[in-house]
Amino acid sequence: MPVSALRSVPLGSTGIEVSEFFFGGAAIGGIGSAPSRIGLGMKTDEALERLDEAHEVGIRVLDTANSFAGGESERVIGRWREERERSDVLVSTKVGNVVERGQETISLAADHIERQLALSRSRLGSLDLYLAHGFDERTPLEETITAFAAAIDTEQIRAWGCSTGSVREVEAWLLAADRAGLPRPGWVQSELSLVARSVERDLLPLLVEEGVGFVAHSALAGGILSARYLTDDPEELPDPAPGSRLALAPAMYAASFTLPNLARVAGLLPLAREREVDIAALALGWLRRHPQVTATIVSPRRTEHWDAVTDAASMDFDDALAEQVEALFT
Repeated sequence: MPVSALRSVPLGSTGIEVSEFFFGGAAIGGIGSAPSRIGLGMKTDEALERLDEAHEVGIRVLDTANSFAGGESERVIGRWREERERSDVLVSTKVGNVVERGQETISLAADHIERQLALSRSRLGSLDLYLAHGFDERTPLEETITAFAAAIDTEQIRAWGCSTGSVREVEAWLLAADRAGLPRPGWVQSELSLVARSVERDLLPLLVEEGVGFVAHSALAGGILSARYLTDDPEELPDPAPGSRLALAPAMYAASFTLPNLARVAGLLPLAREREVDIAALALGWLRRHPQVTATIVSPRRTEHWDAVTDAASMDFDDALAEQVEALFT
């Protein structure tokens, strides 16, 4: 596995330096937050190996959520941190998703945050970055922001952000924080890839204007941005590979898994061959070069998948290549 030193970049206006790639723990013990997919992700031994490899390539932020695999993702990451004694790694997790008995929807109430923060810290050992996992229409924003501010004041977390926020929601968070004189969200985490670019229209310009960082997830769109689904038949979608994210969570990628998108991905193949890298490396390289992206979450399932990350970090993604890629994915 190639080893590369990744760049350190500032996370918005938080004053915190992060690696330009995060390791995503959504596939540890399951696939995301759905209870029906617990047990379908990486087993513990696999996850510990991937976490070792992530550190080896220079990743210094581990991203998870209290709802991933019913808390198993946090537990495995906490075990890795305790066993490896890695003091140079930051941990980011989320709160708000349905995890408690009787909870029916997203909750960002202060008492829910207090309980779940304590639970996440017990699993992880300590916590640096904390995100609101969604938007709670029923809880006053000031209550939620006050709870996050209290966690910062008591040194339980270092900064807070928002996950999957729309422009309207992010604007509401910023206004509420400013009104209350409390810490603002320092970064937003949302989907961005060559085949899912809606955040470029209005969310990313807002974040740049406000000095808020942006972390991209689903960078390879469940494997669509690779050679995995390229076939000789341009008229029929291939069956997702058994056990793949596309097979286990098809709804997450339904809007991206289309024949026109696969044709665009096929257009990347000669560009990748010319540079002796994978299509996935081009897709990650495009995000790395994106002027409005702070960092990108990657989640390799196998050792060989790290090649795309290290190639993306080291390749010369020049203006000419950027123009060729943009011509395919307008």
